[in-house]
Amino acid sequence: MSPTIERIESIEFSYELPDVGTPPGGFDVVYDPGNAMERTLFAVRVETSDGLVGRYVGNNSPGAAQVNMVADYLIGKDPLKRERHWSEIKRALRKYDRMGMGPLDVALWDYAGQKYDAPIHELLGTHRERLPAYASTYQGDRSGGLDSPAAYADFAEECLSMGYPAYKVHGWDGDWRDADLLAETVRAVGERVGDEMDLMVDPACDLATWADALQVGRACDEYGYLWLEDPYRDGGISQHGHRRLGEHVDTPLLQTEHVRGLEPHTDFVTSEATDFVRADPDYDAGITGAMKVARVAEGFGLDVEFHAPGPAKRHCMAAARNANYYEMALVHPDAPNTTPPVYAGDYRDEIDAIDDDGTVPVPDGPGLGVEYDWDFIEANAVGRREYA
Repeated sequence: MSPTIERIESIEFSYELPDVGTPPGGFDVVYDPGNAMERTLFAVRVETSDGLVGRYVGNNSPGAAQVNMVADYLIGKDPLKRERHWSEIKRALRKYDRMGMGPLDVALWDYAGQKYDAPIHELLGTHRERLPAYASTYQGDRSGGLDSPAAYADFAEECLSMGYPAYKVHGWDGDWRDADLLAETVRAVGERVGDEMDLMVDPACDLATWADALQVGRACDEYGYLWLEDPYRDGGISQHGHRRLGEHVDTPLLQTEHVRGLEPHTDFVTSEATDFVRADPDYDAGITGAMKVARVAEGFGLDVEFHAPGPAKRHCMAAARNANYYEMALVHPDAPNTTPPVYAGDYRDEIDAIDDDGTVPVPDGPGLGVEYDWDFIEANAVGRREYA
């Protein structure tokens, strides 16, 4: 008989980030000595009739709310029929952004890997088992960390000395927003390490105007930046605006982190509004959804860049020929990476997790291939839902 899903549990938990806060008038995380920021994520466990449990830790409270909307559907279903479940849940969440699909889909992939005693990347089709990484910085601060163009350039040199082949700048947020300052930073980093590293800049949709984006893009052109990502206040979703921006700057654009679903990603590509394509199992309906985006990009002859660190992202990148860099985010000379402390084994997403060649390994155990620290998750739980 086919296995069935017997029980699903979602656990919302919190953790603290020391020396981290938000800028005045803004929302991004920045270095803030002496402050502690509380963050909330959630974990999913899918228990099956054959005794195996699919697990995933990640995503946020809005995603958890959508899990609560659709989890009952999966009870009694075959956990191996991921594509069928993906399609049905996609329709059920059609009025929303479908962020709740990701954790459930990844947990089902984790189950499948355990079922067949294989890592997820092997089930997808392995292309490589080590991934070149780029150092993806915190937003700029005013606290003696990444507080100036020179500070960003100094940190780029530090990352280069550690073995990173590439480096991405994030700008200043909130009341500190300044297109002139970001353009100056782009030039300072390019002057310092542009001949030795691939460089990227991600204003994270913070620049106020298309003209600001043009200014920063032209600074990128001077130093051959690899990409300019989500520059201005369209929120990263205007196909027309980015197609026109691409006509006026030479630096390739990286878009689609903030559009949801396979079809909008495809539309961005066909309208020539992006040069690189963003995908993320958390944001794009799981490993199933993220790999669909990767295959669309490949079919159009473009590269896919997976967003943010994490084991699911490593498996996706390992199975994608057309991907360049693993995003080690967020890194800072004085603050910890923002990833949650939920791994009990040797899996790490810290700034020093790369080897001398600037790469990270792909987990090779069954499923996701990581051990979660369930004692930590339970001890810091702030909410729980069960379905059976």
